Amino acid sequence: MTNPSTLTAERADLLETLAAHRHFLRYTVQGLTDEQARLRPTASELTLGGLLKHVAHQEAGWVRFVLEGPEAMATPTDAAGFEKWADEFRLLPTETLAGVLAEYEEIARRTDELVATIPDLDASHPLPEAPWFQPGAVRSARRVFLHLVAETAQHAGHADILRESLDGQKTMG
Repeated sequence: MTNPSTLTAERADLLETLAAHRHFLRYTVQGLTDEQARLRPTASELTLGGLLKHVAHQEAGWVRFVLEGPEAMATPTDAAGFEKWADEFRLLPTETLAGVLAEYEEIARRTDELVATIPDLDASHPLPEAPWFQPGAVRSARRVFLHLVAETAQHAGHADILRESLDGQKTMG
């Protein structure tokens, strides 16, 4: 990875903030078994394993968007596509929490490398057509990285609630 002392302040801030929120999310699942990571301790459909998997896959998808453009973000259009999308929120029987954590670590490493080395944070692509994007919207690499910070922080908060409901453990406090 690029030497941190050669980074601009903006890139260093992005990397530091991403690292902090990833830490909170990872800390929340510390010490859990795969079975615990699959439990739904609240009225929500969310599980800790599924939430971690979702954050990792979303980060990987947004990095592909920065590198490849809107074609990298396929919106489900059929039942199989929607089932695959729904599986992103579940730790499947063939998956382990350790495996998802390892995958997330690799995704984070690639993201961090891109934050440090992309030639222009203003490089932009149009967003794909989807009901959740404003028609004609464009996202710069900078805005994508800021979105990753927000997404990770938001889901780290969700994870903290799930963990506290599961066994009383809290990330902070």
